[in-house]
Amino acid sequence: MAFDQTYCMDTLTAATQPDAVSDEFIYAFLDAYGFPKATITQIRNGGQRNVASRKDDGHVALKNWLYFMPVRQGESVHEALQVLVDEDEPPRHKCRFLVVTDYRELTALDTKTDERLEVVFSDLPTQYLFFAPMAGLERTKRFEEASADLKAAAKMGRLFDRLKEVNEFSTPEQLHSLNVFLTRLLFCYFAEDTDIFPKNAFTKVITEASGENGEGLTELLAQLFRVMNQPESERSADLPAHVAQFPYVNGGLFRDDLPVPEIRGKGRRMMIECGQLAWEAVNPDIFGSMFQAVVDEESRDALGQHYTSVPNILKLLRPLFLDTLYVELHKAEGNRKKLEALLERLTRIRVFDPAMGSGNFLIISYKELRRLEMAVFRALQDVSGQQEMFMSGIRLSQFYGIEIADFAHEVAQLSLWLAEHQMNTLFAEEFGRSEPMLPLKDSANLVLGNSLQLDWNTVCLNDEFVETYVCGNPPYRGASYRSDEQNEDIDKVFYGFKKHRYLDYVASFFWKGAQYIREHGNLAFVSTNSICQGEQVAMLWPFILELGVEINFAYQTFNWKNSAQSNAGVHVIIIGIARNPREKRLYQYLGGEWRMRLVNNISPFLLEGSNTVVASRKKPLVGSTFMVNGNKPVDGGHLVLTEEEKESLISEDQRVKPWVKRLMGSQDFLQDYKRWCLWLVGVDKDEINSVAVVRERVDLVKKMRCASKKADTRRIAETPHLFGQVRQFSEDEYILVPSVTSERRSYAPVGIFNHSVITTNLVQMIPGGTLYEFAILSTQMHMDWLRLVGGRLKSDYRYSASLVYNTFPWPEASDRQRQEIEKFGRAVILARAAHPDKTMAQLYDPDKMPDNLLEAHQALDRAVERLYRDRPFRDTAERQEYLLARYEALIEAETASKPSRTKKSRNAVIKEG
Repeated sequence: MAFDQTYCMDTLTAATQPDAVSDEFIYAFLDAYGFPKATITQIRNGGQRNVASRKDDGHVALKNWLYFMPVRQGESVHEALQVLVDEDEPPRHKCRFLVVTDYRELTALDTKTDERLEVVFSDLPTQYLFFAPMAGLERTKRFEEASADLKAAAKMGRLFDRLKEVNEFSTPEQLHSLNVFLTRLLFCYFAEDTDIFPKNAFTKVITEASGENGEGLTELLAQLFRVMNQPESERSADLPAHVAQFPYVNGGLFRDDLPVPEIRGKGRRMMIECGQLAWEAVNPDIFGSMFQAVVDEESRDALGQHYTSVPNILKLLRPLFLDTLYVELHKAEGNRKKLEALLERLTRIRVFDPAMGSGNFLIISYKELRRLEMAVFRALQDVSGQQEMFMSGIRLSQFYGIEIADFAHEVAQLSLWLAEHQMNTLFAEEFGRSEPMLPLKDSANLVLGNSLQLDWNTVCLNDEFVETYVCGNPPYRGASYRSDEQNEDIDKVFYGFKKHRYLDYVASFFWKGAQYIREHGNLAFVSTNSICQGEQVAMLWPFILELGVEINFAYQTFNWKNSAQSNAGVHVIIIGIARNPREKRLYQYLGGEWRMRLVNNISPFLLEGSNTVVASRKKPLVGSTFMVNGNKPVDGGHLVLTEEEKESLISEDQRVKPWVKRLMGSQDFLQDYKRWCLWLVGVDKDEINSVAVVRERVDLVKKMRCASKKADTRRIAETPHLFGQVRQFSEDEYILVPSVTSERRSYAPVGIFNHSVITTNLVQMIPGGTLYEFAILSTQMHMDWLRLVGGRLKSDYRYSASLVYNTFPWPEASDRQRQEIEKFGRAVILARAAHPDKTMAQLYDPDKMPDNLLEAHQALDRAVERLYRDRPFRDTAERQEYLLARYEALIEAETASKPSRTKKSRNAVIKEG
């Protein structure tokens, strides 16, 4: 029987009324969640279905489901629940829900998800879904496979929310105090579970030395934090033992005497719950990023967007410096002098993340360098043949970062300390001893500030005496998503540039970073792939490469995923740049795995090839038919008609009928939407004025255009009967190309239409385009060119006449070959026609594409590829490399045919017509 949610709420509402009989509540509760009447009757009569040992006290226990315990008014339901949690009877009967109430308050624990409910008794009906699994309605399993990091972050997030409910955090100073308070809590929880503090000492003090409703807790924590900032020799002799047990921490974590927020009963219980988590299982590698979500409520349920997974970080760090260091280790094995030189080198390395967030890249860099150092120590032991005494020479002070967000900055420092403790523990396990964690002696050089407004050399001096590696995952932020402050940042970084605001925000870090390492150093960032696609390539990369640096490694586009609760599903690339690199490595995802190949050069499009950059041009590279943008209405909606409006106009006056034309925009073409327009090109004005229903619409267009703030719009008010921009004069057929196409499609759908179908400016059109052009545009070759040079609208491809069509390196074809290609193009049209019930979007959905249409396209692909070369192309990357090389050859031939002119010398050449 299905769960009746209305009945459940109504039953609970009646059972929680002030005049309801308390002893009857549990039976109504079971009834509300659909337990059989016979079961409820047996429980009422003391039958065996109730497996509780204390039936006489009103306890009810149902195997696999519920343990219910009433308490007298005045007793703490929260303490009673904790007592119940510690007993062995509920787990023995596999009771999922533990429920305690005094009929004024109710608290419950879902032992499967570890979630708690605290509610005023009369408000229970509003929280009925908490117990819905008993009726077969399972809640989302938020942490079914989540790590301890996720669970800890979620609980800390709820504590953060509670603190905000009872405290004022409106000023920057108040927010900073809260951020520091949270990082101190995180340290204490971690410390009591990892032998930095006595086991469970912090949570035990909170439980035993403060009142149930939070009395004295604020003062207690303030005292604890002050003591943790005092060496034992400077402490008062009469400190209580429960306070004096905590060691001196140092490192600046407890240095500032900041106010502790007010913490009431619910907050205290949350703090105790947090302390009961397995903090030793919380991974310092991603610790910091997890807790960025604590203070960002909107993304609390998408924690995966707040950290970069370790495998993804290593994709960047290995080619940046780790691989080279391990090669040196391999070469040094068996040679004590070389091994000691490598140890010395490790102490000179600096790792700098100018957009560090909560420190992921710095943490993993630190840990990997410590692991490498341990490998060197092992090699030294092998040389000497005996156990030696080693101490790590790698210090947190070798790690530098800049972060604009206060909380992330605080947590980054904390996370690095925890990573140091983790590595010291590993070191001690293998080599017998390590430096003690406390007092903290060292800290990373982490600056709170705006990276794009700071001189990076004032944070991390990059000179010839050190080995500097810049790394990270800076914010991407396309032009439409930036704040005013971020636009000011990009203006400062690209001062003197033109159109720099079209660049993604991440481009600022590449340009600033390229200048920072132009003499020495190496840099690698994760980035959106858009800076290596479309117009941004020509706007950024020639200037970077002119500095004398080169792309020394790159990962081509891949989906940015991690193992958190919610993946950050964006398409990214990884790019490394350096001056005079020894080798260049291109990473490609082939056959389900990443493969590296050494190449002569990596182009700004992240392909093997020259540094030629494809730039917009006004006319086609090869003598193909011109492409233009569609017609732009600029009509306020008065010349565009719905199906109903069309029928209404014609029924009012039949003279309108020849003026009504089908309107075709991108969505109209792809989704088969039906729209119409008044197309009055060539119609006499007197004739228009004689038709009242048309004249009224034309007058509204004129009024709208006259009222515009744009001069161009006011100017076209003189011709209100026409679209604002008219480009459809030819009576020939034309090819229609949507301005945006989904990244999922293998082919960009294009169409051929009669001139009577009017386009909008959301499509491109080729007036007089032939079946040959249609066929070429319908191929994998052309789609791969779009992927390479086209811009992006979110994750979809943006088709541009000047950047995609006009630059496309068409193949050479004889008349006979053109006729053959047209035959294959016609086969594509016929395959589409065999599915009249499907829209273009459905036909070109890669998961639903009909077999006959796919086969027609593949046959066309093979025929067109033979125009380029006899041998088939292996994959998209090989097609793109070939097309880019052909583009360069065509540009060189075009340039050679023009009168010579003086050209500015540069490493990267922008080629355009």
